[in-house]
Amino acid sequence: MHRVRLGRLLLAGMLMISGCGEFESADQPESAGVVGGWRTAGCEFSRALEYVERGGVRMPITPAPLAAVMERIEQAGRLRFAESFAGIEVDQPRVRAIVYRVPAGSAEFDDFIRHTAENNCVVVRDAAHAVAELDTWHDRVVADLAFWTAQGVRIVTVGSRHDGAGVEIGTEDVERARSEMPAHYGTGAPLIFVEQGPVTPLARAVPPRHDD
Repeated sequence: MHRVRLGRLLLAGMLMISGCGEFESADQPESAGVVGGWRTAGCEFSRALEYVERGGVRMPITPAPLAAVMERIEQAGRLRFAESFAGIEVDQPRVRAIVYRVPAGSAEFDDFIRHTAENNCVVVRDAAHAVAELDTWHDRVVADLAFWTAQGVRIVTVGSRHDGAGVEIGTEDVERARSEMPAHYGTGAPLIFVEQGPVTPLARAVPPRHDD
């Protein structure tokens, strides 16, 4: 399963996060705002994987219709439904998209997803926090980077989780960050701490030397 977007990430590359748990079933109602999630009618049909060959390696790809639907959902989620939308990812093996959203107050967004999906499979799952909330926390932590450096807490990466679980803080000292940052921001701050070493620049390629 491959994520489409983690959110805004500071300094380091993308953190690969997968959500592979399954709980939805074919007989779940598709009413708006269902707690626990729902899926579109297109999920009733199986689809063959599509592949592309690059450098002799056969790789699965996202079908163009599904990719277009995902783009429309993400744009609308961020611009129109930021209080509900948390993130989106593609599950290529199952040829489907997975949208994370906060169920409370998501009726209009759920209807948008249902109509936008057309005959594609889109699975909707619950999220704890919407992108609007996580963006606010993301920006607040980034604005405080100098402060945390002065406190001896070196933050290497800051990124909003695409599943709405929280803002992921990559740091060299997880235990200290886990102790001091919630004390500063409040225990309700949606912060997730992971160990992250210092960013190492990629080595510059040295052209081969040709001796005469």
